[in-house]
Amino acid sequence: MFSSFRNWRRRRLLARLRPEVPEAQWRTVWARLPLLKGLPQEAEKRLRDLALLFLHEKSLEGAAGTVIDRERALVIALQACLPILNLGLEWYHGWVSVIVYPDEFMPEREWVDADGVVWVSRQPLSGEAWQRGPVVLSWSDVEAGTILDGYNVVLHEFAHKLDMVNGSANGHPPLHRGMNGAAWKRVFSAAYGDFTGRMERGLASGIDPYAAESPGEFFAVLSELFFERPRVLRGEYPEVYRLLAEFYRQDPGARLPG
Repeated sequence: MFSSFRNWRRRRLLARLRPEVPEAQWRTVWARLPLLKGLPQEAEKRLRDLALLFLHEKSLEGAAGTVIDRERALVIALQACLPILNLGLEWYHGWVSVIVYPDEFMPEREWVDADGVVWVSRQPLSGEAWQRGPVVLSWSDVEAGTILDGYNVVLHEFAHKLDMVNGSANGHPPLHRGMNGAAWKRVFSAAYGDFTGRMERGLASGIDPYAAESPGEFFAVLSELFFERPRVLRGEYPEVYRLLAEFYRQDPGARLPG
């Protein structure tokens, strides 16, 4: 009953929201996002609708003078919704805000060491995701992520959000019915161990070395690669690619060249 009412409400909303974005603007934004290339017409329509619903349900807030016009909002929303294209907007429940800075931002963090001493650190960030809290993005990094080079701060932070649905960002998001949790842990643990070993030995890889920071960052970085340079990921860790395709219910390698 609840699902039927929600779907009815969303259909009503979309009937009002769709005319607000002219076709020419959709095409302008779409052209800026080569990671959407090759999506079937039906999938393109669903992604547009998801982006509109996302922008209706979430609050995009500019910080430090950043202006979020409709085109910028659509650039963020389309990328944020690509991972949930075949999952649903419910995966982003429980939080509201996306905060956008003009450039890297430097949040102040306090932490206590083993001796009880309080330390304060300030580190420049391009993005971050809070459990049950906002996603924070640097607009300059959003713009830098609009080429297919495997770096995409929007995909990265929203992958963290998916990972956090069942707790902390540990590289093990809630899996769909029929997926094998033991297999996920085995494949990702083996790949992470192999990757960190390769980085320690200074070996070359098409994967950003930041993936070695933690299992959670490994999942987020490989999710970026999955959607932007799927064949690179499939070449280095084919079993990881297979599991991500099963989790995201998509196969970008079938439509993207890199």
